[in-house]
Amino acid sequence: MSSIQTIQVHTTPAYQVSIGPGLLAGCGRQLLPVLGPCHVAVITDSTVAPLYLDTVAASLRDAGFTVSTVVFPAGEGSKNFTTLSTILEALAEARLTRADCVAALGGGVTGDMAGFAAACYLRGIRCVQLPTTLLSAVDSSVGGKTAIDLKAGKNLAGAFLQPSAVLCDTDCLRSLPADVFADGAAEAIKTGVLDDESLFALFEDGTLTAAPEEVIARCVRYKAGVVERDEKEQGERKLLNLGHTVGHAIEKCSDYTIPHGHAVAAGLAIIARASEAFGWAEEPIARRIAACLAKNSLPTGTEFSAEALAEAALADKKRAGSDITLVIPQKIGACELKKVPVTELLPVIRAGLEG
Repeated sequence: MSSIQTIQVHTTPAYQVSIGPGLLAGCGRQLLPVLGPCHVAVITDSTVAPLYLDTVAASLRDAGFTVSTVVFPAGEGSKNFTTLSTILEALAEARLTRADCVAALGGGVTGDMAGFAAACYLRGIRCVQLPTTLLSAVDSSVGGKTAIDLKAGKNLAGAFLQPSAVLCDTDCLRSLPADVFADGAAEAIKTGVLDDESLFALFEDGTLTAAPEEVIARCVRYKAGVVERDEKEQGERKLLNLGHTVGHAIEKCSDYTIPHGHAVAAGLAIIARASEAFGWAEEPIARRIAACLAKNSLPTGTEFSAEALAEAALADKKRAGSDITLVIPQKIGACELKKVPVTELLPVIRAGLEG
């Protein structure tokens, strides 16, 4: 277990993120000192369940936990109140108490669903995150954001619930299809644009594929620092939404057939071009960002019109009254929050599509 990296996240409560191989098979032993003996409800989807559910359940039982499981249909289409209700009813039927815990086994959708269910059930019980995708490893498993989609837009109902622990088993990356791996690469590249040149360069030279553990650890350390300073997204944490305003609009326009990471990649490229077009960028960045995205098998544009995207973005949760806050890349390693009137959103998106 010497290859396991650990990162402390000093939120309320504080918790540890563990990154490395073999963590799912040993999750019971790892979690027992954190949780104590209790009932753990493992929430996962129909794609992940055949791969890892038996391993996780067996490890938890061997460590002395009582275990129940809930499996829901895979995909963004399940991130709704119907699935949430099914999970909550299952937790009640299993008679979980406030001393018990939910385990989110899977990608970003599962992390959102299980985390939100834990935040709602009995007004809040503990949750642990067991990410199995690159996207959930580098981003969504850390920070405590949970949400479901509404008809009006993505992630419009949710709650903050910091996990009690995160175990990121890097062996799971071997089972990912290439497009699912690329989906996570988008969030990692986003972090590189926010953080610094040295991290971004890892995505340009192929390190993400060759040494994903190190990349995941660096992304998690960056996000942990941001979350510690702004746990409830009142200021700095909004920077983590880089590429997401247009990205979420692309997802909604596609009826969620375009996966999150691919949509964020396109959104990142679009806002980078807009930043140059409006003179907000301190140096030329759009072509470099687009080239990095393309190198990692990600899109740099979309077929949807500026008008359709702007309309979809009006429901974005980053809107406040007649203004919306955009994350503007100035250079690699530096971005700023810019509040603009919603009437200016269409010209910004149009410039990003045309650049």
